[in-house]
Amino acid sequence: MPSRSTARLAALTVAAVCSAASAVVLTSPAHADAVRIHDIQGTTRLSPYAGQKVTDVPGIVTATRGYGSSKGFWLQDTTPDDNPATSEGIFVFTSSAPKVAVGDSVTVTGTVSEYVPGGAASGGQSVTEITKPAITTVSTGNAVPAPVVIDAQSVPDQYTPQGDTADGGSINNLPLRPATYALDYYESLEGMRVQVEDTRVVTATDRYAELWVTVKPDEHRSSRGGTVYGSYDSQNTGRLQIQSLGATADFPKANVGDTLTGTTTGPMDYNQYGGYTLVADRVGTLRSGGLQRETTEKQTSRQLAVATYNVENLDPSDNTFAQHAAAIVNNLQSPDIVSLEEIQDDNGATDDGTVDASVTVQKLIDAIVAAGGPAYDWRAIDPVNDKDGGEPGGNIRQVFLFNPERVSFVDRAGGDSTTAVGVTKECGKAQLTVSPGRIDPSSAAWENSRKPLVGQFVFRGKTVFVIANHLTSKGGDQGLTSQYQPVTRGSEIQRHAQAQEVNAFVKDILKVQKNANVLALGDMNDFEFSGTAEILEGDGELWSAIKSLPASERYTYDYQGNSQVLDQILISPAVRRDDFEYDSVHINSEFNDQISDHDPQVLRFRP
Repeated sequence: MPSRSTARLAALTVAAVCSAASAVVLTSPAHADAVRIHDIQGTTRLSPYAGQKVTDVPGIVTATRGYGSSKGFWLQDTTPDDNPATSEGIFVFTSSAPKVAVGDSVTVTGTVSEYVPGGAASGGQSVTEITKPAITTVSTGNAVPAPVVIDAQSVPDQYTPQGDTADGGSINNLPLRPATYALDYYESLEGMRVQVEDTRVVTATDRYAELWVTVKPDEHRSSRGGTVYGSYDSQNTGRLQIQSLGATADFPKANVGDTLTGTTTGPMDYNQYGGYTLVADRVGTLRSGGLQRETTEKQTSRQLAVATYNVENLDPSDNTFAQHAAAIVNNLQSPDIVSLEEIQDDNGATDDGTVDASVTVQKLIDAIVAAGGPAYDWRAIDPVNDKDGGEPGGNIRQVFLFNPERVSFVDRAGGDSTTAVGVTKECGKAQLTVSPGRIDPSSAAWENSRKPLVGQFVFRGKTVFVIANHLTSKGGDQGLTSQYQPVTRGSEIQRHAQAQEVNAFVKDILKVQKNANVLALGDMNDFEFSGTAEILEGDGELWSAIKSLPASERYTYDYQGNSQVLDQILISPAVRRDDFEYDSVHINSEFNDQISDHDPQVLRFRP
């Protein structure tokens, strides 16, 4: 997820998109008096008044924001027009704590601006604002306009129109159709007071005092109360972010499946970190859904249990070792092999050339023993300093833990950060040239990204090849509410190249031994229906085993109200023919007190 910045980026005035013919020039007070908020908002996402000065725009102050980088107040007209596409609300940016109060009737003179949260390069939509305002208070203590109720009936089932190809794929200048598209509907309410009632939480409260709800309780509902994201073509339109307008200390600490009972009310805003957001001056009462962390089944004596678990930048300074250990021992039932992602070096983010992670790994192993688990052994390859991406200085890498009482590791010398692992044939069977090894670390596909770690294991006399992955992240992709539709997922270029490398290596194994047991697992940073997954699967060399689960249970991560798959275990045909068991063990993604943002995955099979 992108990092937060407290600095408010400069407002972007989109004057270039407004032609001289469409710009409105105010030449007299009489003309200015006729300009109201719905005129400024217009029938597209960009105001026809962008870059222009407006005079004495009337309205009632409905909410004020005196903190953060976007200080100001929301103003709403009490005399709406009859066009559902034009919003009656607008944000007035004051740059310092506003001196007006809720219920004040005011007139505002200022410049209309289109502010893009995150900047133009983000591809996000803009917020229509009045900036550099001169404010006149007409009266105080007035009733604020009644909120617009957002519910399952009002939000359309289609998410967004296709962007205008003549405008670079942007939807900015398309006429709003709020009865047809969800994003147009939300845009038509920008700046207005809105309300949701008895809404189910679909993303837990985060550290910024934000959560997500759905106003469509039956829309792609997960087995545990979330909203599953299962297709690019089937967006979840009922998702809405809730932020606190007031003190965040009082904001409810909700888990997925909880309910905000009663009404949650506030102005409709748009921000960089989720798009359309109800900034709540009144939050409903939290009712627990009773969600519990899951525990998988214990493997039998004849089953090999293999897990993947992203432990989110674990380094020796963290205080989560005991919790991660308890999760591995109790919730995951001490798998025979655990592929860990995001193990940092021994001094974490300190960027001093340290790459060794022995302290980090041993601290976790010791915690597992203390929690009643096995004394795991481990294998890994230290990366070249600052060459594998992730948090600067952290040198994250994948690590194999394995229970030596149950499984053995085949060590073959020569594997290091720059040597490519290969496949040879010995006695008719596939073998690795080095173990552990890395897949083609000099390939451009792995630039500034984690290189897959490959290991050869033996369980009950059977060889199992395990490829631990952490593919490049989706950072930098355009958000689902981008002004460009369909959105551009630029990170796929490198991730697809990485998937091709992994699939090619699996092909090398299967060419030597058709019935080899191969697992490619880890944080793939992409969905089970994605192009990345298709490339990994290839022509049947691999298959993403999470697809064996019902659609309502296919998720490992929860982001912006969408329960989705990022972590996968892909299996070769020999493993797929076995009576395998797959479990996405939900212990993190749905909870506000998560120790990682990913849920671990477990596969049990008989090689």
